[in-house]
Amino acid sequence: MDKEELKEHEMLVRALNDPAVRAAYAKPFNDYEPCFIARLLGGLMIFSGGLIYGTRPSYAKFKAIEVIARIPYQSWEMAVYTLLTAFYTNEEKAINLAKTNTFSRMAQDNETMHVVVISQIVCRLNCQDFLRHTLIPFFFSFFYFWVVFMLYLCSRQAAFELNYLFESHAYAQYSEFLKYKSEDLKQRPVISDFLAFYGREARNEYELFELIRNDELVHRNRSIRELQAHILTV
Repeated sequence: MDKEELKEHEMLVRALNDPAVRAAYAKPFNDYEPCFIARLLGGLMIFSGGLIYGTRPSYAKFKAIEVIARIPYQSWEMAVYTLLTAFYTNEEKAINLAKTNTFSRMAQDNETMHVVVISQIVCRLNCQDFLRHTLIPFFFSFFYFWVVFMLYLCSRQAAFELNYLFESHAYAQYSEFLKYKSEDLKQRPVISDFLAFYGREARNEYELFELIRNDELVHRNRSIRELQAHILTV
């Protein structure tokens, strides 16, 4: 991620710690209504996740969520490069696609940080099992990548809106976790070389998950903003 872009993102996610700022930032897209395909696929994903990992948030569930959360941005990037081979003579379309790629790369780096740091916490607490929290997310990610890839090529609206739904679910899960585990989280320090490598500081797990929650809200909103930008330039 570009250093200036990272700096701007970090300023935004820290500003979103203020409940009033966060509510104002979230409001424009709180009532957004995705298309049928996105609702169908998103509902299936969330329902399946609830069956496998339970409906309540947990460290191990977050690890699985974050493994999967990286996939759409990787898939979008490959789809963009595929489309660029077809539209490289159309500068307007090429610029629009390149702008989406800028967002997808930023989000990939951000979600990678999430999964690495949370995985370290999960390992330290020994609160996972190999099948549910490693093997299933790995195989699901493989199929999810190609589903999103084809979806992006056929209906960019459905691809963005599916991610909106997934990030909305992640945002809600982190919000619930912070609400019910706040005191415990504030007593647990965060020790992570990767977090420092990424360029983020958190004194304890409460601060860490607070910022991760805000990341997911930014990703949720940006998914629809990228879609709207695409519609305006078509």
